[in-house]
Amino acid sequence: MANIYIDNVMYVVKESDNLLQACLSLGIDIPYFCWHPLLGSIGACRQCAVMKYKNLEDDATKGGQLIMSCMTPVIDGTIISVNDTESKIFRSAITELLLTNHPHDCPVCEEGGHCHLQDMTVMVKHNIRNYRFKKRTHNNQYLGSFIKHEMNRCITCYRCVRYYNDYADGTDFGVYGSNNNIYFGRIEDGILENEHSGNLTELCPTGVFTDKMHSKKYSRKWDIQYAPSICQNCSIGCNISIGERYGEICRIENRYHEKINHYLICDLGRFGYSHTCLSQRPKNPVYSNKKYSTILTFDEAIQKGVDFFKKFKRIIGVGSTRASIENNFALQELVGKNNFSNGMSNKEQMCVKLIIEFLKNNFIYTPSLREIESYDVILVIGEDLTKTSPRAALAVRQAVKNKAKEINYLNGIPKWNSSPSIHMSEELKNSLFILHTHENKLDDISEWSYFAPIDKQINFASAIAHEINENLPPAYELNSILQKQASLIAKRLISSKKPLIISGSHSFDSSMIQASINIAGAIKNYAPSNHVGAAFFTLSSNSLGTELIGGMSIESVLQEIENKTADAIVFMEYDIYRFISEYDCYNLFKNQENIMTLDHQYTKTYQKSGLTFPSKNFTESSGTVINFEGRAQRFFQVYDPNFYNNDYCLFESWRWLHFIKSKIDSTKISWLNLDDVINDYTKKYLIFEPIKLKELDSSYRIYGQKISRLPIRSSGRTALRSHIDIHEPRQPIDVDTIFAFSMEGYNQPNQSIAHIPFAWFPGWNSPQSWNKFQKKIGENLVSSHSGVHIFKNNQININIHSKNISNNSQKEKYFYIIPYYHLFGNEELTQYSSIIKKNIPIEYALISLELGTLLKLKNNSILQFNCLNKNYRLAIQFSKYLSKNQIGLPLGRKGFPISLIGKKIKFL
Repeated sequence: MANIYIDNVMYVVKESDNLLQACLSLGIDIPYFCWHPLLGSIGACRQCAVMKYKNLEDDATKGGQLIMSCMTPVIDGTIISVNDTESKIFRSAITELLLTNHPHDCPVCEEGGHCHLQDMTVMVKHNIRNYRFKKRTHNNQYLGSFIKHEMNRCITCYRCVRYYNDYADGTDFGVYGSNNNIYFGRIEDGILENEHSGNLTELCPTGVFTDKMHSKKYSRKWDIQYAPSICQNCSIGCNISIGERYGEICRIENRYHEKINHYLICDLGRFGYSHTCLSQRPKNPVYSNKKYSTILTFDEAIQKGVDFFKKFKRIIGVGSTRASIENNFALQELVGKNNFSNGMSNKEQMCVKLIIEFLKNNFIYTPSLREIESYDVILVIGEDLTKTSPRAALAVRQAVKNKAKEINYLNGIPKWNSSPSIHMSEELKNSLFILHTHENKLDDISEWSYFAPIDKQINFASAIAHEINENLPPAYELNSILQKQASLIAKRLISSKKPLIISGSHSFDSSMIQASINIAGAIKNYAPSNHVGAAFFTLSSNSLGTELIGGMSIESVLQEIENKTADAIVFMEYDIYRFISEYDCYNLFKNQENIMTLDHQYTKTYQKSGLTFPSKNFTESSGTVINFEGRAQRFFQVYDPNFYNNDYCLFESWRWLHFIKSKIDSTKISWLNLDDVINDYTKKYLIFEPIKLKELDSSYRIYGQKISRLPIRSSGRTALRSHIDIHEPRQPIDVDTIFAFSMEGYNQPNQSIAHIPFAWFPGWNSPQSWNKFQKKIGENLVSSHSGVHIFKNNQININIHSKNISNNSQKEKYFYIIPYYHLFGNEELTQYSSIIKKNIPIEYALISLELGTLLKLKNNSILQFNCLNKNYRLAIQFSKYLSKNQIGLPLGRKGFPISLIGKKIKFL
């Protein structure tokens, strides 16, 4: 720590910071543009000038000098002034200089009211422009479906290119020109290829890069209703702020979380929300049979639900890994524990069970997403992270680069000084090793990648584990080159300070996960002082939470129906067509009156069911999900859809199910709000008890107030329903949470509230306002981070009993189906998103280049085969490294059920 003097007041700050970061952490406002806590300092904009003095008696006339606070380290005894006249004039002049070519278009700019440039211009009190000459103009580029480009607003801060190229490792974006003619963009028009390109809209301090989806239903920031939420598209659990206006989600932004996503989210999380549109989803319950369909009132729907349960002897409830703990628990309570299925396939369930067993009983640490960046040797086994868990892939990229920062730091270069680290990271990198079936986007930073079928990957992983611990089973038939490489990787892992093993369930093979656990356990026993970590990523946002409730697999459900030991099914937020073949679905839906479905999308299952209930989606409801590290996190309702139309009959799935159960049991409704559901499932499943202890219940108030969902500047509340009715109705009351559907309420940083609906602070309207919610800039929030770990890590040295690994070798005479993934098209719900549909690659069959050469095929040649009673006809694409007896298919997409995994094909 160091003592510094700012305007004659002494402060204690961290010596590892620069002066700008230290001042901002103290709540002292200094304008800045090029600096960002994520990107560090380069001193490009000259906006953060302060006056530095030799001693307390010094002043500007006696030798004080202007310095750039972002490029000046904190040194004990430093004396500066932020508010002296000369530095104020200098900062104002720099702002005027940066604005010479900036258009006067704030009223029409989509960044208006959300703009860091506006905030800084007001901060330096610049209000008159003296530049009267012709402004420089640029042509704008088409950058794809998500980002709008307006280059004339650029102030040349270099944030965009530093983030896109140096941080995210993008290759299709750059800076061109010189002097007063700098241009940031692509060589030519085209879609930005990086999976995290959408962060440009928040990192850019002006309106150069704006959210194109938001512009289609644009509202100023102060008129948007927000709620803190959790991204539902993968198992990472990134924190997001969702904004709504006129009954439509109009924007999703990053919500700062120190331990998870920090300042960044992936493009799927940012832009994949259009399926939540209220006008394109089920809104009323419907009863259908072979003769007719009829829309039901609330009372009629509940009675039909009761009749459904009285009509059949045994009903199985199929829950969903994309639904909250509360919804799944409500279904289990209705049908009974022995009649509940979590909807997973056998293979996926085996993977998730093994991961939960590991998290419950092992003493190996599971790092958070942010902590992954601190590991120095990483082994990824069987996961294409960039496509399935993109934010984790970005964390791995930072981990590989961090060696340069550590070496620079040891040589006296602070970590915030980004330029030396960027140049050195090209040569000095931490080790990354990858085992996968075919190429993936992390290969460009991998020290070595091994491409092989899953059984051979497992065998190679066994060889690594055996090299570390000879008591573990050895590998079989491994050639000398691979054996040498296994030995090298083993030595790297045990000699590193922080080795990390990453795997998951996307390969649908539990032996892959067991092999990863064996390696991590072997490292821990060999070198107990090493901080070994293991992270396992699952297919869905709540795979762990759903499996903790228990239940049979979907194959077991179908077996029960086939054996006639069950005669009806309730599907809750679940599309059976995604999991089993169309042939099996056709047989299942022959008796549509035996099937009841609750969902918020018009899935095939919903359309073909006899009784359907429209449920609320994650933007319209509140609930809890558990991410890959076992962190339970709460997402909150953004708006009440029934407010916009009284004819809608929309409820959360747990409410529909509880209404029906109460009517069947002839009891009063006991779940009046979300707290009641949480109280019940924490009593039944003690592992969930930390959720109840950590989360604030709906009765919590600050000075008698709920937390506001709207900024205090909101101007258009009375116009929300003017197209429906000129009379202004009362705002809905949220009985489930601590938030109010109003701008009336508390909205300042608070020690108790980790769930921040939106980033806004007086004088700070842009996403940079997160600075005001942090104790120290770029680190912990004032209220600490949200979420609670439900698994306790046993930080004691115990013996690991590594399990043997089953080997399912593949015979050469067959072709085996494996999954391949793309960022857009993997996740179920976003496949209903209109904008995502346009960006999903056309389905193709991935085959090896060796097989293609053997069969004299070309790219886009047509491949035909039959599997699961269906004929497939697909264009082909080649993989240089895929095994020649494997065929990659986009499993989980429409027409490609997950049951295809591992199926054998004899004829092509």
